[in-house]
Amino acid sequence: MKTDIHPDYREVVFHDLSCDFKFITRSTIATRETTEFEGKQYPLVKIEVSAESHPFYTGKHKIVDTAGRVEKFRQKFGKVGSKTTVANG
Repeated sequence: MKTDIHPDYREVVFHDLSCDFKFITRSTIATRETTEFEGKQYPLVKIEVSAESHPFYTGKHKIVDTAGRVEKFRQKFGKVGSKTTVANG
């Protein structure tokens, strides 16, 4: 193999922010943050969904909409360009 062309493959801590779950795996992902886990310093990657919080694995339906994307879109654009009508009740 050629030297100095491969990314750094190392242990990394992934932190699931939705349920405060951390786990170590090996990855080449680049990150600037670090954290201490089990007495050692590791690079840190923050994620919103992992197997610990995903509905498929937990059996619990949970809606994760941290950004409120639909509401932001509606506030920004309103009904402009909408092909559907809102039912008045």
